[in-house]
Amino acid sequence: MLAENNEAELREFCVTLHPSRTADFMDGLTPGEAWQILKHAERSRASEIFGFFDHDFQKQIIETQDREEIALLIAELSSDDRVDLLSDVDEDIKEDLLKRLPVDERRDIMRLSQYPEGTAGSIMATEFMKLPETLTIGEAIREIGKQSEHVETIYYVYIVDDEGHLRGVVSARQLLAGLRNPLTKLSEIMETALISANAQEDQADVVKKVARMDLLAIPVVDDENHIVGIITHDDVIDVVREEAQDDLVRSAAVEPLEDTYLNTSILTFSYKRGLWLLVLFLGSLMTATALQSYDRHLEAWAWLVPFIPMIISTGGNSGNQSATLIIAALVHGEVTVKDWLRVIVREFIMGILLGFKLGFVGYLIVLFFFPSVPGFPQVLIVPLTLVMVILTGTITGATLPLFFKFLGLDPALMSNPFVAGIVDILGIIIYLTIAGFFLPSPFSS
Repeated sequence: MLAENNEAELREFCVTLHPSRTADFMDGLTPGEAWQILKHAERSRASEIFGFFDHDFQKQIIETQDREEIALLIAELSSDDRVDLLSDVDEDIKEDLLKRLPVDERRDIMRLSQYPEGTAGSIMATEFMKLPETLTIGEAIREIGKQSEHVETIYYVYIVDDEGHLRGVVSARQLLAGLRNPLTKLSEIMETALISANAQEDQADVVKKVARMDLLAIPVVDDENHIVGIITHDDVIDVVREEAQDDLVRSAAVEPLEDTYLNTSILTFSYKRGLWLLVLFLGSLMTATALQSYDRHLEAWAWLVPFIPMIISTGGNSGNQSATLIIAALVHGEVTVKDWLRVIVREFIMGILLGFKLGFVGYLIVLFFFPSVPGFPQVLIVPLTLVMVILTGTITGATLPLFFKFLGLDPALMSNPFVAGIVDILGIIIYLTIAGFFLPSPFSS
């Protein structure tokens, strides 16, 4: 179709399927080829298909195609999407496109761009349904019919006073049910106990509100309670995915990427990964130093050496388990720094239970698979060490995220590397200290 420039078939292609499927079928095309296809669709349809392209592909189209035509497309995008997209475009191109946009869209983009990254204002859309509280239900229905093509959603209609202050909300269901009495004013049926978000509020807190109240959209207000936008459930899903990805990356001791994996330069990767690898390396160096200080002990008690990897890895794993659970609880608001004592008590009990379970398994392994162990009571060294190391790991893993949160640092990024380093060192000290109670000192004559 494209090679033959078959306009009729290209137009049909753009409207036959759902926009997401159309975008999928265009995967593999160059930005120029994709743009040639979009030009055969109506502008609103083209913007829908464009919205399902990969972010980097969208950026390539914007930076390479005719600016005047691109400006017309951008004007059709939702306010939050176009701000997000233009923020990654070359500054000169962005300025050129802004000059070509209608005045209202340009002002809207400039205003939304002022909100700091990660706030409610930075992800809100400004196309929403708002009506004065003095309208009747019948008048509201007619007004909705006029505005419906230019708003993000009509699930909720936000009710304002003459100064634009948010007074309440009416759902589409309430309006339809109220048609039996079309002369009833909106002020009589609106819900006034509504949940809202401040434009400067952290987007993670907004996500919690939407999830807790099971909302399809949440209004965003300024400090004077003027409604300035809404955040819809699809925006919330995007935030949840982004934060989950960031937390996953942080759990591996890597700072979140500002771009995609393939578009991030090797030098940027080497810095982000190398920084924490250096921290982990220094932690391992301290473990080696701790081992070196027990050289004579290990020479005399050589049968203890094979168990060292098992002991320190078990301690590190138990610590990382606790750290991950506490970090997740902090993210979801299930735990705060004030709950530190309850957390420590719970992890202490958990450490004892896990320690005795794995200690018993360790006892059987030593007893039946390692004949080099001298016998009783030396056979108790490994299981007792496992109990103490696992207990140390669970408490350390639970405490560090709370401590870093208290200091205002990112617990997801900071905790796991420190847990591994601390538990490794303490594991060596605990192991050889317990061994010292059961074995003769290598320093005695």
